[in-house]
Amino acid sequence: MSKLQTHPEARPARRNSSGLRRDLELLEILGSPQALAMSGLGVSKVSELAGRDKAQVSRTLATLAEAGLVTRDADTLQYSLGYGLYALAAKTAEAHMVGAATPFLKRIAMTTHETTHLCVLRGGTVLTLKSEMSNHTYRALGWEGVSVDAWGTSSGRVLVSDWDEDALRDWYETNATINHPTTEPAALLMGQSSSVPPVRVSNKIQSYADFQAEMARIHERGYAVVDEEFESGVVGVSAPVYDFKQRIVATFNVSAPKQRFGRHLEQAGVLTAAVALEFSETLGADTSRRRARTGEAIPRK
Repeated sequence: MSKLQTHPEARPARRNSSGLRRDLELLEILGSPQALAMSGLGVSKVSELAGRDKAQVSRTLATLAEAGLVTRDADTLQYSLGYGLYALAAKTAEAHMVGAATPFLKRIAMTTHETTHLCVLRGGTVLTLKSEMSNHTYRALGWEGVSVDAWGTSSGRVLVSDWDEDALRDWYETNATINHPTTEPAALLMGQSSSVPPVRVSNKIQSYADFQAEMARIHERGYAVVDEEFESGVVGVSAPVYDFKQRIVATFNVSAPKQRFGRHLEQAGVLTAAVALEFSETLGADTSRRRARTGEAIPRK
C-alpha cells in the first residue's frame, strides 16, 4: 500500500459531536503526519485544524495532558501524543499482533528489499501498525500510527474482501472515490522534497461491478495489487492476515516505486500471501484450504 496523506488544513466544527469524540479528534490531529514531522503542534494550529475555538482546544489539551494522554514541551509549548496513550495501546490485542508479526514482516522486507507494513482497517481508513524498512537509499517511509484513505489501496480492498454483500455495498457507497483522487508526487513518499504540483492517479475501479470483480480477484489470488491507483509512481501488494475465527484482521503490505518494483508485483504478491498465511497460523487460523489454493511461495521457517 502506498501511503501519502496530509491532515486537512481545516475542518468545520462539529456542533453535535460528543465530548469524547472531540477529544479523540484532537488526538488524531496530534498523531497526523504533520504533527509528527514537526514534533508537535501549538494550540493555535490544533484549533485551526480542528475548526474549533482556541480557548476550548487549550482547555481540552490541558485536561488530556493531566491524564498523560498528551504532553506539552516546556520550551516550544507544542503538544504531542503522551506516553499514557502509548501505555494503553501496549495493552491491546493489536499490540500483541505487532510484536508477533515483526519477524514475518522482516522476512518479507529482506526478500523483496522493499518496505513492508502491517495494516488494519479503521472505518474508511487504513492504519499502519508496524513498518519494516527496506535497505534501499530511496525507500518508502515508515508510517506507523498513520491512517490513510482505504479507497485505492491494496490493503483497504483486502481488509473488506471477506465481508458479506450488504456490508460490501454499504462500504463501497460510503468510501469509494470514483473521481480519481489527487495525490502528491511519489518523490515525497521516498522522503524527498518536491516542487512538482499534485498529479491525478488512475483508478481501475469505476463501478460497484468493478469492485465486485476486484474482490473476486483477491479471493482467487490470495492478495491484491494496486498500480498507481493511490499515488503516482507507486505500486503495492497486500495479503490478508486471518485470526482463529477465520476473519481477516490485518494485512501484510509491500509498496515501492513502480520503476523499481513494478516488474516484481505478482511475485511479491505470492510471497506476501504465503508469509501472511504462515503468520495467520500463529493466530490460530486454519490455512490449509487457502494454502492449497495459493501454493507455497517460500519454504517455511
